Amino acid sequence: MLQTQNVAIVGAGNMGHGFAAHFVIQDKDVTLIDHRQPNLDEAEAQIRDVVAFLREEGLTELSPDDVVDAIDFTLDTAAGVDGVDLVVETVSEDLDTKHEVFADFAPAAPDEALLASNTSGIPITDIAKGVPEYAERVVGCHWWFPPYLLPTVEVIRGELTSDETLERMEAFVESVDRIPLTVEKDAPGFLWNRIQHALFREAIHIAEEGIASLEDVNRAIRDGYAIRTAAIGPIETIDIAGLDLTQTVGDDLYPHLCDDDETSDLFDEYLERGRGGIEDGAGFFEYDEDPSGITQARDEQVMAIRRALTGEAGLGADE
Repeated sequence: MLQTQNVAIVGAGNMGHGFAAHFVIQDKDVTLIDHRQPNLDEAEAQIRDVVAFLREEGLTELSPDDVVDAIDFTLDTAAGVDGVDLVVETVSEDLDTKHEVFADFAPAAPDEALLASNTSGIPITDIAKGVPEYAERVVGCHWWFPPYLLPTVEVIRGELTSDETLERMEAFVESVDRIPLTVEKDAPGFLWNRIQHALFREAIHIAEEGIASLEDVNRAIRDGYAIRTAAIGPIETIDIAGLDLTQTVGDDLYPHLCDDDETSDLFDEYLERGRGGIEDGAGFFEYDEDPSGITQARDEQVMAIRRALTGEAGLGADE
């Protein structure tokens, strides 16, 4: 099997900078491509912050300068994908945009290069239709945010994705210290987002129906369900509770769960009030801290949970 060492990332946003930092730490050769210099400049600053955090947590001995100096930042897509083994697209979640980006880099990449999309839900088959002559090398590679901390990655087979492409993508994911989850059926939302948005839909529905407040819904999941789910997954939970009991409860409960085909009207109500999330200082909740402080606190919590679950120690810790 061909080795995947040289990686080009197309899109320097939230996921792109995280990929660049993680791949360099995992000893890959990395090129970060974007169409705007300000995006690359911001990505460089974000990479420095990520590496400083990971170094403080003992997950790398590399300094921010070490990582940034190892990355080739470029506005030239053709030059950026020249000679690479893998191209990872991580641009906005719009099919036309992805078609344009793939049509730009696919012909310039080597004939053996994997052409991956980090889309969170657009079918890989639809993306591959933009570059039909390369469809067998188009594959989904959806990382969960933040990519430098969360251990699982969805590897999605499109209708025309070859077995070799899927196997090479899985091997690459393992080579950068991640766990590949193979999605064999190219369904919208794949695995993670189908589960996550089912949870979002019911959580907002509970508050909208007056069953419980947004605050208590959030606490119930964060401080209750999520703690148990960090130890055992939902299928294990069914086995422990018993299939007969779970079936009985489900038969009684499912008719009362939300099955709306569109998001709640609450989204429009909050958006119209200028409450779009932490960048606005408010979404469903209000925030006093700046966005970087909020995400930093999240990363610290995720790291603490990860350590508690795995018992992993930082570099140089006593064994």
